[in-house]
Amino acid sequence: MPEGDPAERLLRLIDEALTPDRPARLGVAVSGGGDSMALLHLLHRWAAERAVALFVVTVDHGLRPASAAEAAMVGEVCEALGLPHQTLKWGGWDGIGNLQDRARRARYGLMADWALALGLGGVALAHTADDQAETFVMRLGRGAGIDGLSAMGARRRAYGIDWLRPLLQAGRGELRAFLTLRRLGWVEDPSNADPRFERVRVREVLAALEPLGIGAEALAATASRLAEAREALDATTVSVARRIARVEAGEVVLDPAGLLAEPTEIRRRLLSHALSWVASADYRPRRDTMAEALQAVAEGRDMTLHGCRLLHRTEGLRVGREAQALQGVASRVDALWDRRWRMVPPQGADLGGLRIEAIGEKGISLCPDWRGTGLRRTTLSTMPAVWRGDDLVAAPHAGRGCGWQAELARGEDDYVSSILSH
Repeated sequence: MPEGDPAERLLRLIDEALTPDRPARLGVAVSGGGDSMALLHLLHRWAAERAVALFVVTVDHGLRPASAAEAAMVGEVCEALGLPHQTLKWGGWDGIGNLQDRARRARYGLMADWALALGLGGVALAHTADDQAETFVMRLGRGAGIDGLSAMGARRRAYGIDWLRPLLQAGRGELRAFLTLRRLGWVEDPSNADPRFERVRVREVLAALEPLGIGAEALAATASRLAEAREALDATTVSVARRIARVEAGEVVLDPAGLLAEPTEIRRRLLSHALSWVASADYRPRRDTMAEALQAVAEGRDMTLHGCRLLHRTEGLRVGREAQALQGVASRVDALWDRRWRMVPPQGADLGGLRIEAIGEKGISLCPDWRGTGLRRTTLSTMPAVWRGDDLVAAPHAGRGCGWQAELARGEDDYVSSILSH
């Protein structure tokens, strides 16, 4: 290997990031840009040396005329390297809302489904130190707190998948130097030079601040230090959650006195995590919304937010699903309902025409023995039931199981442990 070859350090970063929990099957997301193409070539060599099966995915959002050709280019490179490649297409943009946020969520959802179907141990992403710094500045402009300003983690679990970022300590220029030295190609997304996009404007600001020592490296280091503070707060939150919270029928029950006895930041973390966990939401509620919720808890008021309801009951503060948020939420009987519940049919059951929806008031009216379950009506109405047309087939939580069972895919252990991986 030539002296000073950037591959030496980059491969070492990858090895340090991936070796401790090295998966036997690993995915890598490749758009065709310089960062992801560098990661592809580096992982190809690393995986071959470590006997790891590597799979490549490209998401084509269909938002630019050249996107299909770029995905095809990645496929050609993968074919030359002997790697399996798949292009996933998103056609969900309807012109409403934040395009970049919608595209990002769709991208991760598509890749997660792809990875789960292939049984992959994780998906590697090509985020760099430059991405860390740019994200820090953008969130700083939005008044973010410790969570928002702290560094992206080298490993994060979301959508049921481990997302791995082995190049967070590498710079964008370093990756392009690696590609250039080996005469490996990549494509430049024209939107990377379009000042209409916030990240492009942030890059210009960082370039201007570089002479003051406020560059990507310094900001990434600051974000890393804030990540250490976040980890300490999360550890405290886990400890308090184990003491004052429990999971009942998919709802989180908190001791309100214990919650209010904690410092404001711990209260906010406990309650916001309970809300996002119950709602299976990708994001936690906004800080101003949480301030209102904590005020309601202090005053003993019930309220709804984030697709959930906060109810003060004798047994504690119940965080459960809001019935209105579940209207129209349906799934096949062999799929997760509301991203949380799994229905297990009796052996030999006819599954034709069945769907899972909330029990609702209609379902409760068809279950005369529901009071014997010990569940409150507000809770019971949001539990899963099996329907065929307008006919209620089974409602295990309401005393009408008919051989069916309802299982919570994620229980109390997940509620507590996921505090550390938000």
